[in-house]
Amino acid sequence: MQPITDILVPTDFSDHARYALEYAAELARRLGATLHILHVIEPIIYPAEWGYSQVGLTELEQELHRMAQQELDKLVEALRAEGLAVRAEILHGRASEQIVRYAQEHGIGLISIGTHGRGGLEHFLFGSTTERVLRKAPCPVLAVRLPQGEQSRG
Repeated sequence: MQPITDILVPTDFSDHARYALEYAAELARRLGATLHILHVIEPIIYPAEWGYSQVGLTELEQELHRMAQQELDKLVEALRAEGLAVRAEILHGRASEQIVRYAQEHGIGLISIGTHGRGGLEHFLFGSTTERVLRKAPCPVLAVRLPQGEQSRG
């Protein structure tokens, strides 16, 4: 087993993702690893009845990017204040594909990812980013669920 020097934490800024970040931060502290925090902005799907014009979608994507950058900056600042080495990036595309690609391109040794624990029809319709990452990741994946009492928060 190679030493883990880089840990990737994908985030959608939910409680689930923050909990996975807590695990990753503790591991990074113990291993002396760099944390990579990744947020992926997925393509915006708009109803067909809106026609062919992309009404304000460019502005909406820019606003989503700006808001994500603000959230990432807060996370990075707090983690660096704790003495951790941190890198952060925002990518665009399908979340699971971008997470796997990032891990491959940056030599990530471990991915710590939150899971919402969805089931039934919701899982069937939307699938699971965590499951897709588990299947395709080039490294071990730590899937982290919120403790039972905190499940309703996120």
